[in-house]
Amino acid sequence: MLRIIDARTSEPAPAAPARRGPTRVEAHAPGRDTNGLRVLLVADLLVRALELDGTPTWALLTGADERAGLCADAAALGIRPFEDGGAGTGPGAGQAVHVVREGAVVPDGTTVAVAPVDGAGQAATAGPDALRLALLERHHHARVELDATVLAGAGDTLARWRRAVAAWARQPSRPVPGEVRDRLRAAWEDDLDAPGVLRVLRQVEHDPGLPDGARFETYAYADRFLGLHLARDIGAPA
Repeated sequence: MLRIIDARTSEPAPAAPARRGPTRVEAHAPGRDTNGLRVLLVADLLVRALELDGTPTWALLTGADERAGLCADAAALGIRPFEDGGAGTGPGAGQAVHVVREGAVVPDGTTVAVAPVDGAGQAATAGPDALRLALLERHHHARVELDATVLAGAGDTLARWRRAVAAWARQPSRPVPGEVRDRLRAAWEDDLDAPGVLRVLRQVEHDPGLPDGARFETYAYADRFLGLHLARDIGAPA
């Protein structure tokens, strides 16, 4: 079961109702900047993890300044659309989970707090997918320090993985090993531990005992949570 750390209590809390009702994910983005994008990114991860667990979700954006610009920036970062939180309260059943910037007023209900981004001005120098990976490299409770080295490293990793996935896709498919699948799910179900998911992928990348077809399926499966378009270069000239 997906559990998150509730900012109100600092204790783990379930992110989905016990009876599989819907979960309303409300992102309270502070504005059109990298901190606002990180709030939306964490909300996007929460929606993805809930969907992988079979939980119906409704994603809402509440109280954001420059909403249209923020949503355009979010779309470039691979964040899926959010509905207008001012349009309604969402499904009557289920529960709400709020995603807010650390230090913001905590709403009533289960709340995820997202730490700020330092060096946010560097974000403009990176491609959106590299920025997404750089943000995913740190747990959402930890501050992110963006600089040219961090963003270049994320871009290099992303390019390497996409080349590898495209090459692995040319080999016979093999299922994701059960132990690897369990480790991936355990990571994202433990308070959306994206760095833990990335650690599993790095181990899979270099595990000599895994066939390439299993590596491909593992990366494709993990990307349903990460949203890094790792299979984008399949079919491209080598």
